[in-house]
Amino acid sequence: MAKFNFTQVTEFILKGITDRPELQAPLFIIFSAIYIVTVVGNLGLIILIRIDSRLHTPMYFFLSHLAFVDFCYSSAITPKMVANFVVEKNTISFNACATQLGCFLTFMITECFLLASMAYDRYAAICNPLLYSVIMSQKVCIQLVAVPYIYSFLVALFHTIVTFRLSYCGPNVINHFYCDDIPLLALSCSDTHTKELLIFAFAGFDMICSSSIVLISYIFIIAAILRIRSAEGRLKAFSTCGSHMVAVTIFYGTLIFMYLQPKSNHSLDTDKMASVFYTVVIPMLNPLIYSLRNKEVKEALKKTRGKGSEILKILQSRK
Repeated sequence: MAKFNFTQVTEFILKGITDRPELQAPLFIIFSAIYIVTVVGNLGLIILIRIDSRLHTPMYFFLSHLAFVDFCYSSAITPKMVANFVVEKNTISFNACATQLGCFLTFMITECFLLASMAYDRYAAICNPLLYSVIMSQKVCIQLVAVPYIYSFLVALFHTIVTFRLSYCGPNVINHFYCDDIPLLALSCSDTHTKELLIFAFAGFDMICSSSIVLISYIFIIAAILRIRSAEGRLKAFSTCGSHMVAVTIFYGTLIFMYLQPKSNHSLDTDKMASVFYTVVIPMLNPLIYSLRNKEVKEALKKTRGKGSEILKILQSRK
């Protein structure tokens, strides 16, 4: 019987953002700071929405879940990326790589459809204000959050299983700073044609479906706002969806730049920078966008600070 020299890869080496030693320390500091801001911003926003009764509305219900997804999304990528700046060999085990890919896909897809749910919420609020409480009932809100979570988990699980059932017999260096489908397929010694078609089909469906919901919702929103006669009324209507429009523009703009640019213009360095933006920077920006542009969030934050100061004074007086 013929003998085949076949060795299954048990770990991968992440090439990282850069291999220049003089950039490792500055990048470690920068991305550590970004991650701290991301954690504080998103968890702080979730806590603020929970404790302030004025924020117990459908819009902030969706926003709290977006903050949770951003926190998980960033936590699946950033800590490992930051740790790799200070270790000599950037290794990740086979199972850890599969887990990271599954988490990354779950939260990225969830964010796409959460942004679509939030766009529908803004459509209902501006285009049907009298029926808003009926349209966006508690049951509907839960469904608009639960369906993205369940769908994203199942799709991510399917893709992760398919990817890691392929054979990896060397080399094992992933030309990226996290485990992503495309760089992994480049290392496989199996036929990856079916997997590539699956990526194209699911990514196309997710992008087209979620972005279409956002686009159609905002077409109706803009049309409704333009019918408002008073300038003050139009400004108030725009302010209720301004933060979401900024978040949507940044998120989808980055993905469009990443996946829809001509193939001849693609470079690994450009793709890595785009990946840094939507995996690390956007989760940090979202809570800042919603906090700085949202009057209700700023008022809730001031109220919470005031209560904190009062409690601190009481504790000090007792001493």
